[in-house]
Amino acid sequence: MAHPYITLNELAQELRPMAQGVEWFGSLSAEEQSDTAEEQSDTLRLLAHFCIQARATAEDGPESIRRAGLRATRTPAVLIARGRIEQQLGKIARLTPRDERLKSFRLLIAVLAVADERRRERFCSDGCVHAWHHLG
Repeated sequence: MAHPYITLNELAQELRPMAQGVEWFGSLSAEEQSDTAEEQSDTLRLLAHFCIQARATAEDGPESIRRAGLRATRTPAVLIARGRIEQQLGKIARLTPRDERLKSFRLLIAVLAVADERRRERFCSDGCVHAWHHLG
């Protein structure tokens, strides 16, 4: 699979099927998935950072939950619905049970997709120099 930066953006842009992303994420070690070992380069933390860069807002929560296919009662969904998006993204990235990490992965990909779509429409509709917008 490609470099994680590319893979994550391809998943958010639906250039790769989510099933392939879930398989890739599942093959990572616990330390690569989450910051349980306080790693700064873990996948969920990286995704949360991408969401912030894409200017995710608390209003992106409901659509992201829907796209991720999560029930609103699942821990990552509950967290994203609480507002203060930057804090909630960090909490989601730090969830430790393996099944919660997978839900977090799916949700963070969806948040990135929603926020990046809005960013493309507002700021990049006439073209841009963002390399991740030219993957397809």
